[in-house]
Amino acid sequence: MLVLLAGIFLLHLTSIILLLVATIDNAWWVTKIVSTDVWARWILTNGTWSSNDLPGQYPQEYLQAVQASSILACIFSSLGLFVFVGQLFTLSKGQRFTFSGIFQLLACLCIMIAASIYTDIFHKNESDGWYGHSFILAWISFAFTFISSIIYFVLRKKTAN
Repeated sequence: MLVLLAGIFLLHLTSIILLLVATIDNAWWVTKIVSTDVWARWILTNGTWSSNDLPGQYPQEYLQAVQASSILACIFSSLGLFVFVGQLFTLSKGQRFTFSGIFQLLACLCIMIAASIYTDIFHKNESDGWYGHSFILAWISFAFTFISSIIYFVLRKKTAN
């Protein structure tokens, strides 16, 4: 059981790291000279990257929804990890992993919302770029948070008996 808990802890920690990198790093949309994230646009000029505001063509309501959902995913996943560690020592067997699973499920939904909005709204008419590694990490962290939330709920059932 100790190895299983350590594996779950590492999966959860990996999810948090991926969420933070996806939210902070500047590679949601990339071209040869432009790198865009949910906060700014970076342009390569004379071998130097410079930060610029996002163009006005980005709908602000959707952009703020992507930003807020990404941040909430990081917060919920971090809270879930603290709750997981706290629950190991405080709650009885049948209730141990419920709150951690709920926080991970909320993080999963938030990053899914952020990545889905970004996919549907932004860069539809741009053909000279591609989705960067931060965007891909957001979808991978969606899968990791979903898997860990399912594991928490399954473990809750197994420890209830």
